[in-house]
Amino acid sequence: MALHYYCRHCGTKVGTIDRVSIYSEQLGFHHLTEEERLEMIAYQPDGDIHVKTICEDCQEALARNPELHQYEKFIH
Repeated sequence: MALHYYCRHCGTKVGTIDRVSIYSEQLGFHHLTEEERLEMIAYQPDGDIHVKTICEDCQEALARNPELHQYEKFIH
């Protein structure tokens, strides 16, 4: 099982965690609401987990241009 992190805005792969056993508390998933979990975490048929996050470039773009928050995706 591996966890793959992707930017929710641009789709860039942010990173991967390859661990045989890892708990949601170690990842901070227990702090998410049920709605946030459904939106951010996708379980794949092969056992991998895809997590939506935000990359540094998109975070900087949002900080400089707050009006971009209204868009699901934007190009930087």
